[in-house]
Amino acid sequence: MSGQDLLLEYLTKFFPILLFIFVALAFGVVTLVISHFVQPRYPEPEKLSAYECGSEPFSDARMPFPVRYYIFAMLFVIFDIEVIFLYPWAVVFNKVGMIGLVEMMIFIALFLVAYVYAWRKGALEWD
Repeated sequence: MSGQDLLLEYLTKFFPILLFIFVALAFGVVTLVISHFVQPRYPEPEKLSAYECGSEPFSDARMPFPVRYYIFAMLFVIFDIEVIFLYPWAVVFNKVGMIGLVEMMIFIALFLVAYVYAWRKGALEWD
């Protein structure tokens, strides 16, 4: 086969995908263009004002979050993953036997050590 035949074969294989991508992009662009021209425009002071519970913002909205927030979020994800690992183990508990029980007890013990450490460091306090 020549290079031109291979190119034609690839194009015929991937043409539906390229067509789908093109139609999706065209639909998005056409929808935005039509909405730009069809939308009603009534600029009034009430519509242009800030919607912050009826009051003007008094500071910058891009303030940094405290590190404690991120630590709390990471601990939540870790605890959640630990619970997720318990479900498959409970389903196959009869098959894994005593070795599986010992491994899960070690896993839970490590989890509890980490929990106590985080608790003593104050990472679970929400100030």
